[in-house]
Amino acid sequence: MRGRYVLLLEEEVGRLRAENRALVNSLLGTAGVPPISLDDEARRGGAAMTPVRRRTWTQIARERELAAGK
Repeated sequence: MRGRYVLLLEEEVGRLRAENRALVNSLLGTAGVPPISLDDEARRGGAAMTPVRRRTWTQIARERELAAGK
C-alpha cells in the first residue's frame, strides 16, 4: 500500500514526462524529424519510422520566386 503523497508524486512524474515528450516532439517537428513514439513496440525496436523531410523557409522562398517569375 502506498501513501497518497507517493501516488501524487508518481502522477506528477507522469505528467512531467508527457510534457517533456511533447516539448521534444515539438522541437523535432521543427527540425523535420518524426516524433518519438514511446509505445512498447517502439521500445522493443519495432517498425522503423522514415524521417520526414521538410523544406526550409529558404527553399520555400526560392520556390515562390521561381513561380512568380513564370
